[in-house]
Amino acid sequence: MLKRAGGLVLAWLTPLDASAQGDQSARPARGDVLVRVGDATATPLTPADVTGTAVVMAWPATPAGVVRSGSRLNRLVLVRLDPASLAERSRPHAAEGVMAYSAVCTHTGCEVGAFLADEQVLYCDCHESKFDPRDQGRVIGGPAPRNLPALPLTLVDGRLTVAGAFTARPGFEQG
Repeated sequence: MLKRAGGLVLAWLTPLDASAQGDQSARPARGDVLVRVGDATATPLTPADVTGTAVVMAWPATPAGVVRSGSRLNRLVLVRLDPASLAERSRPHAAEGVMAYSAVCTHTGCEVGAFLADEQVLYCDCHESKFDPRDQGRVIGGPAPRNLPALPLTLVDGRLTVAGAFTARPGFEQG
């Protein structure tokens, strides 16, 4: 839109793709790739980027390269486990042993950002909730009222790719 002001023509700038702003907050979608939090290049992650001793914090990104970082509910915690150790119900959601979970604790919304290697659990250090990443993020300790939602993954051209919607609504419920 152009506006004339005192002999000057001013252009009201709008984003070239206004839908990209909405895409940043939209939930992960089938076909999105995963990118490391803080990676300005938004390089898609592969299973080799996720080790079994540490978690990787990630965002989903659209095939067009829009990182879905506009909502903290999209933040993911990735962990790589021995595929043989996964519960039967978790196996369809894993890609070469990599599992993706919402990084938002179901207790009060703190970040689940640690993996306790000796216990093989995801850990929220706010109130000490523990989740079993081998069994659909099942609560195994602490005050969290429900499992961490899992995000099903697949591999496409070697990249970790979203295969479906979260298994439950990410976030916490205020009481």
